[in-house]
Amino acid sequence: MTGTRLGGRIAARTDGMRSFALAALCLVLAAVAIWSVTLGTSRTSIRDVLAAILAFDGSREHLVVMTLRLPRVLAGLLAGSGLAVAGAIMQAMTNNPLASPGLLGVNAGAAFAVVMAMSLLGVASSGTHVWFAFGGAGAAAVIVYALASSGRAGATPLKLVLAGAVLTTFLTSLTTAFLLFDQTTLDAVRLWTAGSLAGRSMQQVVDVAPHILAGLAAALIFRRHLMTLSLGASAARAVGQNPVLWRGIAVVIVILLAGGAVSLAGPVGFVGLVVPHIARLTVGVDYRWIIPFGAVGGALMVVLADTLGRTLFASQSFPVGVTVALVGAPFFIWLARRRVDAAP
Repeated sequence: MTGTRLGGRIAARTDGMRSFALAALCLVLAAVAIWSVTLGTSRTSIRDVLAAILAFDGSREHLVVMTLRLPRVLAGLLAGSGLAVAGAIMQAMTNNPLASPGLLGVNAGAAFAVVMAMSLLGVASSGTHVWFAFGGAGAAAVIVYALASSGRAGATPLKLVLAGAVLTTFLTSLTTAFLLFDQTTLDAVRLWTAGSLAGRSMQQVVDVAPHILAGLAAALIFRRHLMTLSLGASAARAVGQNPVLWRGIAVVIVILLAGGAVSLAGPVGFVGLVVPHIARLTVGVDYRWIIPFGAVGGALMVVLADTLGRTLFASQSFPVGVTVALVGAPFFIWLARRRVDAAP
């Protein structure tokens, strides 16, 4: 009985420390977001930013905040949290630390579908783009899993990554080919295809936000089930959980998050890979904590990367996808080498 009480106290203390760390991370995110809104060709004080949000008067400063800077930051918050949580869920349900929307073709599928909708169907509404992104993300996920499942060994982690890399390369090439023959669409999505928050409007944020927020809410509500799913199908069945059903639910959540993020910010890579691993190093393998830490950490990574890009390259529209890749690509190489070294 004493051991049980001691274990409970240690668990409570650990959860308390995690809660404190999460609260601190939220404060850092809020500070970075506010700082980002104040930056631009002309600096804006925090007081003016708050005045623009709470008491908009139509002045030039307020228009800049409400039509340019605030939508950009909100888009970064939504896209970053969506991609990070989608990556964490994919790693949980595939038991593959290399799984992420960018590496398994989901981002490329969503981007390809949006470009096709714009180029072939003339779809211009962001509220419609997001549905095409969902369809493209879902189709890509199915194709990758089907390719990886072929053969005797089934969908092993390595085969999933290879299938995702092949599909990503193929869809990216097709997207580029279509854009080369459609100058109008190319001009509209030139930066977006590299992963960019430039030019995001409040209407675009409003159109996509409900889908990403619904995905985040579902991930938080079902994070205990995702934790069980990460332990394998046998463990899930042992506690009365249907692994097939919950994998299906997890896929729907990933499509909501990744599809919404791509329709808003383009195919930003590596967020879904890097952030869940950092969260795992911080709070352990408990997905009940990885999910919320991933949501806040992903938002922080994208907004901070976009802010640094705007600050260091003020004269150019520097895509946030490029800034994130400068960090994410070396991390992926390190992680892959670590996996190879750990293999028997």
